[in-house]
Amino acid sequence: MSMDNHDRALELRKQYQAATEQQPKARIRNVADSLGVSELELVAAQVGDIQAIQLRTPPQDIFRELGSLGRVMALTRNEHCVHERHGRYQDIRAGKSMGIVLGPDIDLRMFFTDWAHTWAVASGGRKSLQFFDRAGLPVHKVYLTSESDEAAWGDLVARFTEPQPAWPVLEALRRSPDETLAQAPASLREEWLAMQDTHEFFGLLKRNKVERLTALRDVGADLAQQVPVETAERMLNDVAAADIPFMCFAGNHGMIQIHSGPIKKLLRTGPWFNVMEPHFNLHLNTQAIDRAWVVNKPTVDGWVTSLECFSADGEMIVQFFGVRKPGIPELPQWRALLESYCPIPLAA
Repeated sequence: MSMDNHDRALELRKQYQAATEQQPKARIRNVADSLGVSELELVAAQVGDIQAIQLRTPPQDIFRELGSLGRVMALTRNEHCVHERHGRYQDIRAGKSMGIVLGPDIDLRMFFTDWAHTWAVASGGRKSLQFFDRAGLPVHKVYLTSESDEAAWGDLVARFTEPQPAWPVLEALRRSPDETLAQAPASLREEWLAMQDTHEFFGLLKRNKVERLTALRDVGADLAQQVPVETAERMLNDVAAADIPFMCFAGNHGMIQIHSGPIKKLLRTGPWFNVMEPHFNLHLNTQAIDRAWVVNKPTVDGWVTSLECFSADGEMIVQFFGVRKPGIPELPQWRALLESYCPIPLAA
């Protein structure tokens, strides 16, 4: 590390210490925001009790080895939702731009375009591997648990340690120019009704040149209708009470993490509504939900219904489905539950 970067690290340590003295329980993400820096810079500066080792690129090479760690905790988050799932990384496929993990517990969809940095981190008695994007924001973290193979973690870190570590070079994320239409064309509804798989939805949006929320607003209330923002918390209480297995999708531009199964233990902590299962934790800032929609899509297996929650800037916070697999119809209990939230009947 050059002298300039050494000085930068020292300054960040001082700033971090001052900030945490004022707010001892503040998360590193929140401290980074308050200091106007990225979380990666605080990791690289080894603020607080952090011990961090820079690992080699590309991140996919390390990601493919995560199965060796045994049972771990996978964490993916956005500004308003944290999704934590315990399990093993199995059936890992990590290509140049996309990837997937299809284990029974860890279920992920990766979009590697902006992934750039990987660090091994030890802090607070916990060891982890942390993946960051080009701007220094965390995309995905993997934490060791009491059931993990700590020796395998050490071997993986030793194999992939960057031999010439340097201060991370950050850059703004590239975003395509907004060429979407303010109103959905008439073809949208026709194409929506012709869908045979929910995965066709992204192509539908692209062909019609509309944002997701524009499509939901304009397609018709029998296919998408807005419901109160409180519906997310209501739904979580309802599936817990009725023992309805569901799927929870949460993530960011580089990762979607999925939970499938029932839940029971729910807890409110300030603005955060929490699912607190031994193998699955969800922390959802319900006060950040600006709009919620029940969405109804046709497939070869019948209609598939979801609840989607968005922030004020139009970003997806979290998405819920009933548990299902391709070739299997949607759970009738889930369908009936979401229909009960809708003042206008859904297409069926």
